[in-house]
Amino acid sequence: MLKVRGLAAAYGASRVLFDISLDVGAGEVVTLLGRNGMGKTTTIRAIMGLLAAQSGSIEFKGQPVRNWPADRIARLGIGLVPEGRLIFPTLSVRENLVATAADRHGAKNPWTLARIFALFPRLDERQSQSGRTLSGGEQQMLAIGRALMTNPDLLILDEATEGLAPVIRAEIWQCLEALKAEGQSILLVDKNIAVLERLADRHHVIEKGRTIWAGARADFARDRAEVHRHVAF
Repeated sequence: MLKVRGLAAAYGASRVLFDISLDVGAGEVVTLLGRNGMGKTTTIRAIMGLLAAQSGSIEFKGQPVRNWPADRIARLGIGLVPEGRLIFPTLSVRENLVATAADRHGAKNPWTLARIFALFPRLDERQSQSGRTLSGGEQQMLAIGRALMTNPDLLILDEATEGLAPVIRAEIWQCLEALKAEGQSILLVDKNIAVLERLADRHHVIEKGRTIWAGARADFARDRAEVHRHVAF
């Protein structure tokens, strides 16, 4: 579904990505791992068209999308839950969810408000509250719900549980397990290696803007010591 090869990108004169390669297949949960500052968020920004790529290739569903406008990439079927959530603070929970809702590709079981509220009952209880009044965990649930309301073929989450209380993290992981069971393709950035080992089908480790290790769940278990050496925080 997503194929990235030799991706390079920079912020002005500061080169951040040098050689990033990764794959996400249909129905897979795939991780992008690495210490802080190694280029994970920059990789996601380049995939989403939020940062111009200098070289390399990005294909989504067989189409080359490198440096497409971000809105065009999103309409093709990628939903992003960005680091920091970036919900609309002055809109209510319900308004946040319907603001960008769409089913452009005729999903078999499209996401609706009822499905989102079943997935996150806390949001159902807070439908009329503005985004700014929610807790951090509730804002993350809202950010995930907003992305799902676009009915994405691929869901990307950048720092899925960063800064959240343990009980909220557990709810987010349960949500992602449920999405995986439904066949949702997911690209995931997070620091909780123990959960990711169990949840993800394949992993990519990046360091200083380069992919230095990639493998399936069994490879991850076999090379655990090496992987942890590059992702330990």
